[in-house]
Amino acid sequence: MQFAVPTEFRDLLPFVSACVTILLGLIALFAPRLTLRALRLQPRETRPEAAGEPRSVIAGFWLGVGIVTLFFFDQMFIQLCLGAGWLMSAFGRFVSILSDDGVTLVNWLVLLFMLALAFAALAPALGFVT
Repeated sequence: MQFAVPTEFRDLLPFVSACVTILLGLIALFAPRLTLRALRLQPRETRPEAAGEPRSVIAGFWLGVGIVTLFFFDQMFIQLCLGAGWLMSAFGRFVSILSDDGVTLVNWLVLLFMLALAFAALAPALGFVT
């Protein structure tokens, strides 16, 4: 398999979204406690295995989807998968803002960040960018 770098703007959007997803996945994999602090979560001292969650659930998913998108950024189905993942994450954040008394600046900024990553992946697949 040959690795290609995008040459057009429409291919650059999902490529960048994949790179950011991979970067976040690497942070979650190698710095799980930092990831938990950023998510405003904290493992108990009696449950040190809680640090495994960011490594497995968060990092594993972000790295898997991000790496596949990085190699196949020009495939519409792959763009839809990455975009749908970020869009559903943004939807979950929005539901949390509305129902969990989560109206904070950080939540709104993270929601906008997730929507931007979703748009970057979905825009070419849905024909918004040519």
